[in-house]
Amino acid sequence: MGLAIAFIFCLIFARLFYVQLVWGSELKYKASDQWNREIPVIARRGIISDRNGQILAGNLTTYSIFLRPNAVKNPEHTVTVLSELFSLDAGALLEKIGGGKVSEITVARQTSKESVEKLITYNLPGVYYSRDNSRQYAYNDALCQVLGFTANDGTGLSGAEKYYNDILSGTNGEISYTTDIVGVETENPVVVYSEAKAGDEIRLTVDMDIQLAAEKAMRSVYASANAKRVSCVVLNPQNFDILAMVNYPSYDLNDVPRDDTQTLNALSRNSIVCDIYEPGSTFKVVTAAANIEEHLRGNSKAFSESYIFNSSRTRSVDGTKIKCWSDHANGKHTNQTLAEALNNSCNPCFTDIALSLGTGTFYNYLNSFGFGNVTGLDFNGEALGMLVPQSLVRDCDLARIGFGQTVAVTGIQLACAVAAAVNGGKYYIPHLLKSVVLSGGKEEIYKPLLKYNPISEKASSVLASMLEGVVTEGSGKKAYIEGYRVGGKTGTAQKYEDGHVASGKYVSSFVGFFPADKPQYLALIIVDEPQGVYYGSTVAAPVAREIFQDIITLKNIQPYV
Repeated sequence: MGLAIAFIFCLIFARLFYVQLVWGSELKYKASDQWNREIPVIARRGIISDRNGQILAGNLTTYSIFLRPNAVKNPEHTVTVLSELFSLDAGALLEKIGGGKVSEITVARQTSKESVEKLITYNLPGVYYSRDNSRQYAYNDALCQVLGFTANDGTGLSGAEKYYNDILSGTNGEISYTTDIVGVETENPVVVYSEAKAGDEIRLTVDMDIQLAAEKAMRSVYASANAKRVSCVVLNPQNFDILAMVNYPSYDLNDVPRDDTQTLNALSRNSIVCDIYEPGSTFKVVTAAANIEEHLRGNSKAFSESYIFNSSRTRSVDGTKIKCWSDHANGKHTNQTLAEALNNSCNPCFTDIALSLGTGTFYNYLNSFGFGNVTGLDFNGEALGMLVPQSLVRDCDLARIGFGQTVAVTGIQLACAVAAAVNGGKYYIPHLLKSVVLSGGKEEIYKPLLKYNPISEKASSVLASMLEGVVTEGSGKKAYIEGYRVGGKTGTAQKYEDGHVASGKYVSSFVGFFPADKPQYLALIIVDEPQGVYYGSTVAAPVAREIFQDIITLKNIQPYV
């Protein structure tokens, strides 16, 4: 019996020890929660600004309204007032109050100060309010797919708002006060205020002046070409800072079409990052880069700058016939060097290069130029592109890849590849974040990261000079600017639907850069399904010229002497 009593006493002691020391903190929290009520104080979301500190996304002070059913004295009167002030369904609200299933109801979010001031005059028991924030975008639809938008509770749902949500969101505070067991505020409540910590500012690499110039140019070609969609990216080839990114049509960030999911998904999609397309002749920049580098390394299979390509319009590979876009009549595309092949955008010449280099060598360059993989851009949903697995590549596939068919890329992939091809052979990870500005004012600056060195500085210089020739003498003439060294390459690609060529549907593009000897600005223009004239040289090249001219004016860049 003594042992039994001792055993029971040990059990009681063990239970007491567990309740007091192990379970104690949780029980204290539960007790406090029963006798206290909290109203959240929403942290001010960090602003988003451009590289020059110009605010792109800021905040308006608004308010959230809460209701505690147990503390409501006159449900009918309370519901009538709230439904009139905040345009609510009175019946549904009254049902929630009488249901007894919830201790707190969120009546409204992001309401105006004027509405709250009216609410205060009614002095409704059980109804409370606290400050929150409404996101406000300074430029409405400009840069909308990059900035993204937030949910009603302030959480980032897309774009930079989502990617950098943890930095922007901050930490919420609360106002705590004592109540009785059913949640009714006591006569002399003890109020405790915990301050919210505002989110930090993120500063993007985007230059809003350049962005607005690009927006203007892209809207113009969208209308004039009656296109399905247009996209553009402008970056600094020296460090891969994204200076502008446009997708049109767009939507107003201050009036997001949340009730139309299909439309919102289409308009908020950042096509330059998330969608793939067949690049066509702009891809010849990469093929030319690989050939030049291999020739400089002494590879006998590469073609020299003086080599004259076969002037035949066609090539037969694996029983399939590959044609040039030109009919080669009247001496066209004869006696072509590599530079002239770029000027004329002659497909067979680049077929010859790809086949001569071989699958292994050519694929090494494709991989080092970032194709078949994400660039690493700080943005959600970046596509991989489509590259035929090396083990499955046939000669006919390799031949077509050489001039931009049988391969699909994202706009950001192609822009980065060309930037690396002409900037001295350095491939950086592209980025939208320039810096984070902490609450104390300290700025933490992002440092560009070098990812690859696909070609040498010498090969890059030779290629850039050839691409300058494309603008001064070849298919890119409509991008030429008197007094400035502009290089570039045009592209026109057929679209495919259900595995077949879509009749009359094309993607017109141009990738250009300046100054050609040391590029500071590179722009990729993509015009999806232009109507009428569809050549990249006619549709897309003039758009790059317009953007470059605006940059020259904005940055007061002097002519080349």
